[in-house]
Amino acid sequence: MRVLIVEDDSKLADAVQRGLRGEGLIVDVAGCGEDALWMAESAEFDAVLLDIMLPGIDGFETCRRLRADGVWTPIIMLTARDAVPDRVRGLDVGADDYLVKPFALDELLARLRAIARRGPVERPVVLAVGDLRLDPSSRRVWRGESEIGLSAKEFALLETFMRRPGEVLSHLQLLEHAWDFDYENRSNVVEVYVRYLREKIDRPFGLQSLETVRGAGYRLRIR
Repeated sequence: MRVLIVEDDSKLADAVQRGLRGEGLIVDVAGCGEDALWMAESAEFDAVLLDIMLPGIDGFETCRRLRADGVWTPIIMLTARDAVPDRVRGLDVGADDYLVKPFALDELLARLRAIARRGPVERPVVLAVGDLRLDPSSRRVWRGESEIGLSAKEFALLETFMRRPGEVLSHLQLLEHAWDFDYENRSNVVEVYVRYLREKIDRPFGLQSLETVRGAGYRLRIR
């Protein structure tokens, strides 16, 4: 197996690297989330061991961006944060497993073997809500047989809705999923892009699938 360790504690990273190499694994190390992003996208790893508390972007955001960029390498989060909300958040942003520090090398190796037994990780299937379809891998969208051209931001926003059909998503939830750190969270950017989406996925087809829930947010209706 080829494994990428993402850990800013150099002593710990070195110790884990030595331990894994001693078991015959090929191991690379990244000291921050930004380095992990380009390394994971430029080489084929069998697993990523990802710390949460990192300088720059944290492990949660690193994981989210990897998945958004189409990197489906299995991710095991290694962290001292053992609260249930942290574990839930880690798994929800795309991690495959969660191991709390301090951990035994034998347990880490067992989890890596378990990941290896699962075989190749499949890319996500095409998302479908009614006759609206979205392919995350090719970044294409259709309504029925008609393909719809979307900007990168419109696509990200629609994917957020289509991964939670029928669920009311708040302004903040949409910002967290579809925008980076440069957005102004007091602006009306969400409202603007929801309007753009409606003009493309609903109005030409005489539909109103993307609805406003007053005082709560927006919802993609399941027809």
